[in-house]
Amino acid sequence: MSYSEFTEKDYEVIDRAWQVLYASAAKRCADARELETVCQAYAFANEAHKNVRRRSGEPYMLHPIAVAQIVVDDIGLGYKSISAALLHDVVEDTDYTVDDLRDRFGDKIASLVDGLTKIKNILDNDNKDLSAQSLQAENFKRILLTLNDDPRVVLIKLADRLHNCRTIEFMPEHKRDKILSETMFVFIPLAHRLGLYSVKSELENIWLRYKEPDDYQEISTKINRNIQQRAKEINAFIEPIDEALQKAGFRYEIKKRVKTPYSAWHKMQVKQIPFEQVYDLYAIRIIFDPDRDNGESERDQCYHVFSIITGIYRYMPERLRDWVKHPKSNGYEALHCTLLSPSGIWVEVQIRTRRMDDIAEKGIAAHWTYKQNGYVSENDSEMDLWLERIKEVLVNPDVNALELLDIIHNDLTSAEIYVFTPKGEQRSIEKGATVLDFAYLIHTEVGNKAIAAKVNQRLVALNYVVKTGDQVEIITASEEHPKREWLQFLRTRKARNLVLDYFRNERKQTVDYGRQLLEEQVKLHGSKLDEATMQRVEAAYGATDREEFFYKIGIGSVKLDNLADVLKSRQRYSLLRRIFSSPKEKTKEPEEYIIGGKADDGRQFVIATCCNPIPGDAVVGIKSPDGRITVHKKSCPVAEEIAATHGDWVVVPKWLEVAESQAFLVRISLKGLDRMGLLNEISRFLSLVMGANMRRLNLSADNGIFEGYIDLYVNSKDVLEKILKKLTTIEGIETVSRIDL
Repeated sequence: MSYSEFTEKDYEVIDRAWQVLYASAAKRCADARELETVCQAYAFANEAHKNVRRRSGEPYMLHPIAVAQIVVDDIGLGYKSISAALLHDVVEDTDYTVDDLRDRFGDKIASLVDGLTKIKNILDNDNKDLSAQSLQAENFKRILLTLNDDPRVVLIKLADRLHNCRTIEFMPEHKRDKILSETMFVFIPLAHRLGLYSVKSELENIWLRYKEPDDYQEISTKINRNIQQRAKEINAFIEPIDEALQKAGFRYEIKKRVKTPYSAWHKMQVKQIPFEQVYDLYAIRIIFDPDRDNGESERDQCYHVFSIITGIYRYMPERLRDWVKHPKSNGYEALHCTLLSPSGIWVEVQIRTRRMDDIAEKGIAAHWTYKQNGYVSENDSEMDLWLERIKEVLVNPDVNALELLDIIHNDLTSAEIYVFTPKGEQRSIEKGATVLDFAYLIHTEVGNKAIAAKVNQRLVALNYVVKTGDQVEIITASEEHPKREWLQFLRTRKARNLVLDYFRNERKQTVDYGRQLLEEQVKLHGSKLDEATMQRVEAAYGATDREEFFYKIGIGSVKLDNLADVLKSRQRYSLLRRIFSSPKEKTKEPEEYIIGGKADDGRQFVIATCCNPIPGDAVVGIKSPDGRITVHKKSCPVAEEIAATHGDWVVVPKWLEVAESQAFLVRISLKGLDRMGLLNEISRFLSLVMGANMRRLNLSADNGIFEGYIDLYVNSKDVLEKILKKLTTIEGIETVSRIDL
């Protein structure tokens, strides 16, 4: 922040923003008294922030106005929350106290501002001791504890985070990486879990714009081009649906929706497909007002709309999603189907009532509003049950901050599936859970005594991953007891904690077991676990305490799947020290590592094997206690988690120009029509034309279609993009893209 006298233009800008907010608040406030409170909060904050400017140079008051605008428009909160949003920085940035606000605005608004002030102080507090347990994890625990007091504090904080992300280009890069990482790790999942779709989507797109700027720009351009080409086709698709719904007497509106750049990018990453294979790019929403007098439930009326539109177009049965009968755990209700348009494109259609749409867009705030107005849905318990579950965890004295952060993150991001007991009772469990997780869901002793299971009458091992609709019967033995290796595959927090409790008094044995596991794995890869190797492994896995590292290996929370690549990284140290540098005399921020240092400056850089960045990729560095820096792609989930929980470890390395002799491993995926000589042509092109050294080639053909991948070495992202572009010119190759190793 900075201070300088406001000009007449500054006052005009503030007033224009306030007039927009005033119009929105007037619609939300129940009476003149509530609106007057909002006006008083604005006047108070405007005077308190007078002549104060943000990093961008604009008047600071524009920030609380923008936060309040999000609170009312995107979240749908009332006058107390709007007022608190306007006042949320007053206590932190001026001489006013919470008591001053309490005297003027009452207890509730003052307590909301107090909660927001505490959150701001928490997030702005930097921990300089790299060996200490994560202060950030403790911070998030304290933030989430506000759910116990008043969830509106977290909702207003989400609005505050959204506006700060909208203006994040004015932040230094290392701060930007920290903010975006904690946004992706906690705030985006939290927005999703609380049902705030518009807030979540905008945060995701901002994250992608800064973490993967090239991908964001390319996907945005393709989406915009596609919209222009398909606009008439979508309108033609909607026309007969419009006529049929009018004829059936529905009161409704139809909205068009295009997949966001982040949503398309995420699907491309998860499915390992190019943009051209993202088929559900378009969707339309049918939002109708249910007829309360015809005797049909909201659910039945949704099915009626479904029967009308599927009488017009053919639908894809495997893409039918019934979240009306089985709502998502965040309360989301809708019926999704995918229809084939006359022009041959698949269009997703989402069917919702007005109430369902409000909850889908404004989440928990709309959920509360409907309950306060006396409308109770059969699915209302979903959101309430989740809040109660989170509160239970938050007040558990046996859960430390780091464990809690993992618990909350997993709860926020996990999806649920439905499985059945032998008696046909339905139970929900986390997606990816095993039959052993299910055993512990039934009862602790059932889990402790489990030896196998029957899934749909077929015998399976305890690590079998259950799927929606499975019927599961657990087989037990009286002499059975928990095994440490169970921790390698258990997914749910409850099951893992029960097994950990069983072994809690055997820490030394677990540490020894972890050391033994590591030694065996290192030996399998032809190496010896000497001190140099141990340090390299610790750096690669971000370990700061050796005994704790062994313990985590022993209980299965640290996987050694990429150990082979870690052990091969010795020869890369000197190479990377030449590629990265950061001269002390030019460094203004300790977190920034600028190009231009010498090879003997004592720093060691390690390429992270989880994401394998190459020169030209946007990267972030994670600094370990010994000064070694592990380099990740900015969008790497591993780096995101570390940056979110240890924000002060983040540094910003820059790529130097790389010599042609220096090479980095990448994997490219190919698919197309098989023909005689295609494999030889691909190999000849890569070896002779591009001079690329191939490490592995895995292509197979079936019924005239080939697909697979090639691992090869390149020295920069520019070279890789040339290879990808030229490969698409080879006859028969339909799609080619870079994928994760």
